[in-house]
Amino acid sequence: MQWDGEGLIVGVRRHGESSVIAEVMVEGRGRQLGLIRGGRSSKLAATLQPGNSVQVSWRARLEEHLGTFTLELLEARAAGLIADRAKLYASQIVCEHLRLLPERDPHDRLLGLAIRILDQQGTLLELGASVARFELILLDELGFGLDLASCAATGVTRELTHVSPKSGRAVSRAAAEPYLPRLLRLPPFLITSADPTGDDVADAFRLTGHFLDMHVWMPRQLQPPAIRDTFVELVSKPDV
Repeated sequence: MQWDGEGLIVGVRRHGESSVIAEVMVEGRGRQLGLIRGGRSSKLAATLQPGNSVQVSWRARLEEHLGTFTLELLEARAAGLIADRAKLYASQIVCEHLRLLPERDPHDRLLGLAIRILDQQGTLLELGASVARFELILLDELGFGLDLASCAATGVTRELTHVSPKSGRAVSRAAAEPYLPRLLRLPPFLITSADPTGDDVADAFRLTGHFLDMHVWMPRQLQPPAIRDTFVELVSKPDV
C-alpha cells in the first residue's frame, strides 16, 4: 500500500550503515515512521532536519509494516533555526513533545500549532507563551487536559488565578486564598487574551511541567526535554 502527504520532520535516527528511520508528523495521519535508504548521505542531510516541512510518500506491503519513505523538501527551516537560539530551542522542545504522541494517531491541531511556532515572528515572551500554550494543548490531546473553565470550589468563572496540582482544575482568587502555598499559579494569558509577562511565562511552564511530569514523563520513565529549563530561563527573562 502507499499514501502521500505533507508533514513535519520531528526526529531521525540511524539504521544500519547508510539508512535512517525518520519520524514525520503528517496531516491527517499523525506521527509516522519510515525507513529512508541512503538517508545518511550528504545529499539528504539538509532535508532530514527536524523542523523542516516535507512532501512524503510512504510505501509498504502491509499497513502494519514500517514501510519506506521518499521525501521532497517543502520548507527548509533548519538553517534559520540554528541562527536563532531561542527558535532552535523551541523547535527542539516542540519536536520532542510531538514524539510523545501515539504512532499513526492524527493530531492536526498540534501539528498546525507546531508549524506556527517554528514560523513565528515576535518577541521572546511571545515565543515562550506560544510554547507554553502548546504544552497545555499537548496535555489535552494526550487525554490529560486541565479544566480551566470554572472554579473547582465555587463554580465561578471569573478571577481564576490558580490550579489544583492534584485535580488540574482552576481555583478562583477567593477560594485559593487559604491554600496559596499548595496551588499552582494560573497565568492570565492561558485563559484570556492578556499579554504575558516574564513571570507569567515562567509560571505557565511550571504549571504544564507539573502535569506533564505527573501524567507523561514519570509514568513513561522519561526526562523532560534537556533544553527546556534553559529555554524557559531565556524567554521568561528576555532583558537579563
